[in-house]
Amino acid sequence: MFRAWIRSKRSEFVRDILRDFCLSQQVLENQFRMFDAEERLDFEVLREVLGVEMNKGLLWRLKDTAHHLFRTDRDADVHGQLLGWCLGYIFHETMKLKEDAYQREIYGGRFLEFRQIGLRPEERGIVGELSKVVDQTRESMRREVARIRFIIASSRQLFLRYLPEHRDNALLARLLYDQNSLVRMAFAQDYQALISALYGDRPGKMYHLAAQSLLLGGWEREAARAEEEGKMVMGEV
Repeated sequence: MFRAWIRSKRSEFVRDILRDFCLSQQVLENQFRMFDAEERLDFEVLREVLGVEMNKGLLWRLKDTAHHLFRTDRDADVHGQLLGWCLGYIFHETMKLKEDAYQREIYGGRFLEFRQIGLRPEERGIVGELSKVVDQTRESMRREVARIRFIIASSRQLFLRYLPEHRDNALLARLLYDQNSLVRMAFAQDYQALISALYGDRPGKMYHLAAQSLLLGGWEREAARAEEEGKMVMGEV
């Protein structure tokens, strides 16, 4: 029964994992750029993007959707299985990063206060030894940021290999049409490769499928606009 439900929701889940991947990638990369410049992360942002069991955040929902889609879909190819692994790995690695960010922000800040007060020689020795732990936390954060960036890049490549079997998914096409700037930002130099992998020499198909989805939702004017844009892309007008 559960697998039948998953199959009935497959088109939505495929749309959702691409959307939530792009959204979470933007949040994380903004944090990583701040870390590159200032060696700090915003703990509250990481906590929000992760969430908690009773109030799941973007990354948690992405991990759960990937779990439903890939672990219960016996027909998913190896690219799908690897993509599901990557999306789960990003979640768990970000959990570790959040804890390190908290330690650095709260305990690291308190530790700096110790170093700024007058200390006796033996106290300076203790503080000197403990500072190594603070440095290790900073190094852990560097490694975690590098790992997450690597897995995100790998996920983009796996999307290029997994999504072509869903080229007829109208909900996916509508996402690519409605939130094109988001997908472009997330995939950057791989964006054109994504569209080519999905639609080959028929890029207008994305607009046609998006128009179908919009029409089903009652968005007649938007559907007509999507169809017109598709014709322009294909040089039919």
